[in-house]
Amino acid sequence: MVEIQIGENDRLDWALKQFRRRMIRSGLFKDMRRKRFYEKPSEALKAKLKAAERRRHKDRKRENRAQAAL
Repeated sequence: MVEIQIGENDRLDWALKQFRRRMIRSGLFKDMRRKRFYEKPSEALKAKLKAAERRRHKDRKRENRAQAAL
């Protein structure tokens, strides 16, 4: 749970900015966005496999660039 302590002299816009930053750092925004709509288990698996393939492709590109630089 994300909490912000506000003093008497603190501005509301500052507190909202701090709250938003802490929410982002904790990963709750991503989690809320991901859980906003129901996703069938088969669709979740497809998305997971697609993300893994993107990561592998990106890693291969980096390796190729590193080898080409040598």
